Amino acid sequence: MVSGSLASALPAARPAQSGTSSRGPARYADLCALPETVIGEILDGELVASPRPTCRHAGVLTSLIGTLWRPYQRGIGGPGGWWLLVEPEVHLDQQVLVPDVAGWRRETLATHPTGAAVDTVPDWVCEVVSPATVRYDRVTKRALYARYGAAFFWLIDPVARTLEVLRRDDRQDDGWAVAGSWSGDAEITAPPFVACPIPLGALWVA
Repeated sequence: MVSGSLASALPAARPAQSGTSSRGPARYADLCALPETVIGEILDGELVASPRPTCRHAGVLTSLIGTLWRPYQRGIGGPGGWWLLVEPEVHLDQQVLVPDVAGWRRETLATHPTGAAVDTVPDWVCEVVSPATVRYDRVTKRALYARYGAAFFWLIDPVARTLEVLRRDDRQDDGWAVAGSWSGDAEITAPPFVACPIPLGALWVA
């Protein structure tokens, strides 16, 4: 368990309760007992506590959801047809994942989620990487999103100012094919959101 005093100064995402301990895999009760100063996930039986996002990280998330929400959730200036959520708790079997942003096509999820968690695989997930979470985002969660069938996976690096888009492809060893990568301030069309250009420069916090 991560104490409240330590959690606020965690240098990196780390196990809060080892999945190989004598107690066995982490349980949801273990996650609920974490302090509110961290984000808890259960990844392949391991309870992982990550520090709350920095202001730079939060700024990227705010800009991203602001860019996508009107055209893709509200259908204002775009096609609509999506539900978009920031930091939803997603339950897939025994996994508990908290992507930075996730989206469901309305063909996948007919009504907007109202509970504390969603048990439907997202059609799109996005992680904003940081030194605290990069290993889990790029390795552990990448593998889990492929395993459960998410169609698209975005990785945003706010320091390098890059966006990498992966598309589900079972022909690849890791289940992903690179659909595109961009950097800087370009105006892009990145799948699955290709109906409206995305000004990449709007995501970066000066």
